[in-house]
Amino acid sequence: MTRREFERWFRLLYLPLGMYALRLTEETDSAEDVVQEAFISAWQEICDGTEIGNFKAYMYRSVRNGCLTLLRSRRQMVGVEEIPEAGEEEIDTSERDARVWRAIGDLPERCREVFLLSERDGLSNDEIAEELGISVKTVKNQMTKAFDRLRDALSDGGRPFFLPFL
Repeated sequence: MTRREFERWFRLLYLPLGMYALRLTEETDSAEDVVQEAFISAWQEICDGTEIGNFKAYMYRSVRNGCLTLLRSRRQMVGVEEIPEAGEEEIDTSERDARVWRAIGDLPERCREVFLLSERDGLSNDEIAEELGISVKTVKNQMTKAFDRLRDALSDGGRPFFLPFL
């Protein structure tokens, strides 16, 4: 695998692997550390001449094993059987979550801020308006804009896409 191919895989898999690790570790920093270590380890293997056949499967397994190691080191006696292999459903969920967070990240700054205060933090329109020093009507307009843009960004050939709980 060339450096360019590795970089392409990194850009493609980093966020989905992070979402997968987050579900296992339940800590953002730990999940990010595990994913970074998995990519570093993979690059070292490649530099040492190891051929990795199915890179995506290899990375999901590396992240799973890294999460297991982390959880065991915290004395959260987690057995291999308690964390299933990353099957098609886990991979699909990770990729879906990554798409959602990329789309949220692409929202205009104020729109994203209002959306996250509402959907992630559970604030009412009145609370958001007060916190940001804007009118309730502006909050409603920003939420409409956010949902319209997310629906457009996440729709798949005309099929509706439902946002998972954040």
